[in-house]
Formats: sequence, structure tokens, C-alpha cells
Amino acid sequence: MGRLAARARGGLAVGALLLSLLFPLAALYAGQDYLLSFAARILAFAIAATSLNLILGYGGLVSFGHAAFVGVGAYTLGILAKEGVRSAWVAWPLSLLAAALAALLIGSLALRTRGIYFIMITLAFAQMLYYAVVSLRVYGGEDGMAVPRSLLLPGLGLENGVLLYYLALAALGLTLWITHRLVQAPFGWVLQAARDNPSRTACLGFPVFQFQLGAFVIAGTMAGMAGVLLANLNGWVSPSFLSWHLSGQLMMMVILGGVARLWGGVVGAAVYLVLETFLSELTIHWQLFLGLFLLAAVLLPKRGPVGMGGER
Repeated sequence: MGRLAARARGGLAVGALLLSLLFPLAALYAGQDYLLSFAARILAFAIAATSLNLILGYGGLVSFGHAAFVGVGAYTLGILAKEGVRSAWVAWPLSLLAAALAALLIGSLALRTRGIYFIMITLAFAQMLYYAVVSLRVYGGEDGMAVPRSLLLPGLGLENGVLLYYLALAALGLTLWITHRLVQAPFGWVLQAARDNPSRTACLGFPVFQFQLGAFVIAGTMAGMAGVLLANLNGWVSPSFLSWHLSGQLMMMVILGGVARLWGGVVGAAVYLVLETFLSELTIHWQLFLGLFLLAAVLLPKRGPVGMGGER
């Protein structure tokens, strides 16, 4: 049964990859350019949700300020573009570095606490960054600012929706591969042991703080990549990229898709954004129905829609 389940999961993964690769061709053939940008948005949010799932699901770290790293990545790209740096080969690594440094600083302080204190410190840092960018009038303040799309090569920019989609797909594939390798390696085993019993893990001689900080920085860098993609996709950045509302949305995506599930962030992002788009077309009270769906996802299956097929 185990081998059959593994083959079935492998077949689903290959099918999903083929559909993802062929999707832009189908969307362009049907003349639905909107679907292409919508799919790229799902991919970007899937990266952010997967990064949160790494520390929330596998590390037991409930961060309510994860959007801070999405915003740092997006704003670093926007500021660099405004100052004339549009090359993706320069701006993107610098944006990821900024997100990693922000995660290192916040994690170094927040991980010295536990439980509700950790949640409040991550939220506090995110709100501090939010109000910091609001005060930056030169970069749009609370109105945000336009972001010229990055250039891969001279004359080859990311105005091309198909190119941006494939870049987002490649970034998501890399994010899932890194996450899978991490959680299957001794690093992931220690991280999950610390989630279940940090005191016992520390007594066994493992430096729990360093492992959790490493996971926190990796997750922050991944979230920064999502911010870079969203900034290019929207052509705009605003303080909402750092708001606690976005952190809450990412947490809902993880819950919908399945906590501590590799594909949980991907499924959760797709379900959430599709529901948001569909329900908002039907009623202005779409949040109510989305909340009911989230409630059902939490109460019925143990691990969201991904977990309905049984335990790992």
C-alpha cells in the first residue's frame, strides 16, 4: 500500500507539472491573459505559504508577522528600481539578501521567547516595518509606488506575462525542493523534534536555537522571493505587503492546504485565491463564506484538504 500511495503521489506530481507547463499555452490560445496573471499570483503566494509552513508546520513557530519578509523583498526591489537598478541579476539577489537579513534580525530576538510572546514579537516587528515604509514619503508612503518590471537581459523585461509565469513556476519548484530536502534531512528531524519537545531536544545536545533560527532565515528568504515576484507581477508595491492581514491570509492558506504537508502551501494558496475571486463575484459578504469554509477545513479533516487522503 505504501508503494502504491507513493506512486500515486508521484503520478499526481508529474501530472501537475505537465499541466503547469502547458497552462500558458492554453491560456493564450483561449485569449484569457487574465488567467495567466492569476496563475502567476497563485504561484507567488504558494511560495510565501510554503515558507510559512516550513516554520509553522515543521518548526511549530507560529509567526504572525511573516508578511514582513514578503514586504522587505518587494520594497527592496521597488527602491532599487526607483534608483535605476532594474537588472534582475542584481536586484533580485539583493532583495533576497535584505529579506534574509530581516529574518536574521527578527528571528534572533523573537526565538528567545515562546508561545504567545513569540507571536506578539513577530507581529510587532512586522507592524514596525509597516509604519516605517508608510513614513517613507520619498517612496510613496502609504500610497505605495510603481515598480518598473525587472530586466533579465537588455530589452528582455518581465512585461512578458509568460516569462514571468515560468520564472514563478521555477521559483516555486525550487522552494518545494529545498523544503523537501530540509525536512527529510537531519536538520528537519531536529527541527520537528524541537517542535514536539524543545527541552528534551536540547538535553540531547542539539542547539535548538540555531536550528530554529536557520529555518526562520530560510523561510524569510523564500518569502522575500514571493515579494519580488508579486512586485513584478503587480508593477506596484504598497505597505499592504507588510500588513498583518497578509500574514493572516498566509496562515489561512497553510491551514487550508494542510499544516506540515509539503504541498499544503501550494494547495492552500490555490484554494484560497480561487475562493476569494469566485465568492467576491457573488456577494460583498464573501469573507463570511470564506470563513465558514476555513472553519470546515479545520474541523473536518485533520490536515486540511491535502490530509483527507490519510496520514503520512
